[in-house]
Amino acid sequence: MTDTADREIVTTAVIAAPRARVFEGWVDPVQMVQWWGPNGFTTTMQEMDMRPGGVWQFVMHRPDGVDYKNKSIFEEIVTPERIVFSHLSGPAFRMTTTFDEGGGRTTVTMQMVFESAKERDQAVKVFGAVEGAKQTLARLEQHVTRPS
Repeated sequence: MTDTADREIVTTAVIAAPRARVFEGWVDPVQMVQWWGPNGFTTTMQEMDMRPGGVWQFVMHRPDGVDYKNKSIFEEIVTPERIVFSHLSGPAFRMTTTFDEGGGRTTVTMQMVFESAKERDQAVKVFGAVEGAKQTLARLEQHVTRPS
């Protein structure tokens, strides 16, 4: 196994909700558009085929009107434990998201591994990837803990 520390971003959040609920919020496209992305962003889902080899395409809309087209391919889905996909639109990365349950809470860990340290650094500087990932997980928590 190779060391990826210099080209990865890892973000973790402990969410006060059962794992099945958190996982459902992640894999249901109707729910996902309600929380995906950093604060202020909205998402238009184009396609979300949740199976290995399935395509996931969406557009993230920044509050100032800038749009970011995204395309990914799902590699692995283990309900309700793990989702792995390759993000093909620039910057390219592989994301593994895990859902670990304990004590009625779910620890969600997103690990993005970029092709190089330079690409990781660019994602941090240009796109605010670290803060964006934290905000995205906070929005997921707000979504899955909101009273029905």
